[in-house]
Amino acid sequence: MTEKTTAAQRAAKQLAEEVRADFARRQEERRLLERGWQLNMNFLSGNQYCDVNSLGEIEEDSSGFFWQTKRVFNYIAPAVDMRAAKLARVRPRLAVRAASEGVEDRRAARISSNILAAVYENQDIDGCITRATVWSETCGTAFYKIIWDGTAGCVIGRGEEELREGGVKIAAVPPFEIYPAALSEENLQAQPSIIHAVAMSVEDIYAMYGVRLKGRDIDEFSLSPYSAAAHSVTRLSPAKAVKHGYETVIERYERPTADRPEGRLTIVAGDCVLFDGSLPYINAAQGTRGYPFVRQTCLPLAGAFFGGSVVDRLIPVQRAYNAVKNRKHEFLNRISMGTVAVEDGSVDTDELVEDGLTPGKVLVYRRGGTPPSMLTLGSLPSGFADEEDRLVSEFGRISGVGEISQNANSFNSVTSATGLQLLIEQDDERLNVSYEQIKSALKEIGRHILCLYRQFSPSLRVMRPSAGGDVRTVFSFTAADVCDDVYLEADSDINLTPSRRRTLVYDLIASGVLNDEDGKLSAAAKGRALRFMGYGGFAEDDGCAELHRARSEKENIALLSGDAAVKEYDDHAVHIASHTAYVLSNELSAEADDAFSRHIGQHKKFLKEEKNG
Repeated sequence: MTEKTTAAQRAAKQLAEEVRADFARRQEERRLLERGWQLNMNFLSGNQYCDVNSLGEIEEDSSGFFWQTKRVFNYIAPAVDMRAAKLARVRPRLAVRAASEGVEDRRAARISSNILAAVYENQDIDGCITRATVWSETCGTAFYKIIWDGTAGCVIGRGEEELREGGVKIAAVPPFEIYPAALSEENLQAQPSIIHAVAMSVEDIYAMYGVRLKGRDIDEFSLSPYSAAAHSVTRLSPAKAVKHGYETVIERYERPTADRPEGRLTIVAGDCVLFDGSLPYINAAQGTRGYPFVRQTCLPLAGAFFGGSVVDRLIPVQRAYNAVKNRKHEFLNRISMGTVAVEDGSVDTDELVEDGLTPGKVLVYRRGGTPPSMLTLGSLPSGFADEEDRLVSEFGRISGVGEISQNANSFNSVTSATGLQLLIEQDDERLNVSYEQIKSALKEIGRHILCLYRQFSPSLRVMRPSAGGDVRTVFSFTAADVCDDVYLEADSDINLTPSRRRTLVYDLIASGVLNDEDGKLSAAAKGRALRFMGYGGFAEDDGCAELHRARSEKENIALLSGDAAVKEYDDHAVHIASHTAYVLSNELSAEADDAFSRHIGQHKKFLKEEKNG
């Protein structure tokens, strides 16, 4: 027994060493990329007189004369702020497409859409996307980690420990924490393996894995980008954000192979292997296991896993702009303060250097000598202003933030509403690449969410829909009710501002598209129109139709094995439509068909009495 234990310990130690060596290799391979990200963070923060030297380290630029000014005129920060503000408008609503026109498939699609809406609100996905977008705009790439948190949700059992139903947890992950196996592989799921390394306190490690570690001082910048970013602004070298009592937790995910059809997850901290087993989540295509990550890039690069950042492209323009502005101010200082020409030995130069030629000064110079004179430097060359204007326009072209966003007065001559709209659309089209990246990432996040709920909801589960949902009661589902054909609704276009939303709804109502077969605007359509315009609070009284529809679906299940009573308070038109659709989309037994026929007949009888009464 002792020999087996010793052999297992040796194997675990060898595995830990192999994972740490693999992590160190990936750190070295990615070192220059990280320095580029740090340089971007420095420029965005305003520390713009630095560069990456030949050794791959960030150092301060000390070139130039001592008297030359090195002021910073930061155009990168407002350009990134404007991009982030525009990208914040990209918040598509996730929905799920039914596999067929059958009632069961449409019900599964509706339940899956409600799950996405509830998780979207409870997990603050909007805030998560905002944080990830800041990282992708600065460094070029950001990641989302979608995992199942067994400690979330309601308590479903009590024993030695509380048993909870669990729920999805989504976190924005900076690029400093993700280490792919191949930097040239663009597809995340096609990577042979991915390492997620993060610094955790020994207390958190013990609470999560039950292993007590000694801990050490963590000073790797890549493992602590948040606190280290501020240090890099002033120190310019790879920042050392020291954390005491921490340990590096290395999670290595390996994709499924022929030898390991369920993949492999190895978690190492220090010399200990905290976990070694299969990939935990069935979240890949065709019901296989995959990585719990979603990638979002600012500007995709061909043949590169990490994307490019707009800050990369703005840095050369920012350097040139700072140089032009500083040289321009130096020239203006020479013109205003003047440059004094003095004959050698004619005056006390020390006094002249200290006080200059102040107004009203009594200047004593040697008899027979030449009095000091001001050199004429002329006026400011027009090339300074021309170059400055060209660089400012380059900021707009490169960043994708056009003149309309920067200066609304640039197009005062355009008075046509159609012309202004075309200019606005053209201005926004420059960000379409980044828009599509966010939309693609959000769609993939929705698919991961539904895959996790399908995996971890084997029995009946109850959820409360979001505040903006159509049904005001809770809904229940099982794994069989969840489908993951996620798509993005069309009401989230970047140019669809609140005023345009209202105009669109008014046009649809005027054209009669939203009317029912009687030519009237139904309560359900009215509620959806109000929510689309952002006035969901006025639609609170329209949930009755949805409740009737939910009740009719319960009756469909009851009629399969027996009978269901028809109530006078039923909305008989809704019930008739729901029951008929269920009969037509499913193959029923003769007994069930008769039960549905009798039940629908009773509803029609009540409906006829209501119309005649």
